Amino acid sequence: MSSTNPATSRIAPDVVLGENVIIRDFVNLYGCRIGDNSRIGTFVEIQKGAVVGKNCKIQSHTFLCEGVTVEDNVFIGHNVTFINDRFPRAVRSDGQLQRDADWVCIPTIVKSGASIGSSATILCGVTIGENALIGAGSVVTRDVPAGAVVAGNPARVLRSAVKKGAKV
Repeated sequence: MSSTNPATSRIAPDVVLGENVIIRDFVNLYGCRIGDNSRIGTFVEIQKGAVVGKNCKIQSHTFLCEGVTVEDNVFIGHNVTFINDRFPRAVRSDGQLQRDADWVCIPTIVKSGASIGSSATILCGVTIGENALIGAGSVVTRDVPAGAVVAGNPARVLRSAVKKGAKV
């Protein structure tokens, strides 16, 4: 069961929604899975093959592309962007438009309890560890250890082993 206005959102029939999912207006969801009690903010797009776990909060203007897995209890701030292609191109070397077979989707994993600040960009192929905290505006280019606080461009570890629920 979800809470949304079908006139202002596009939720494809192949989307799998858990119990008590809240979906705000102006979203675009297709081919994805969203777990129980998760909340999806306004102007969010979640593409085919993306997975959002239970009890997650995805804030407005966020983009989760194919290949992204978000485990349980994750917070994703406003305007967060995930990337799934290391070498994006519109056309092949022969000038023809790229097709699905012309690129490789590189998966990204956000582990349980992680938090990602607003306007962060997460490059493909990384794992964000359990309970890690990504600072607003950061560009994550490599794996983030569990419990770490990272920030910057590129994101660097500022502190390690933050305890769950601790103030940072």
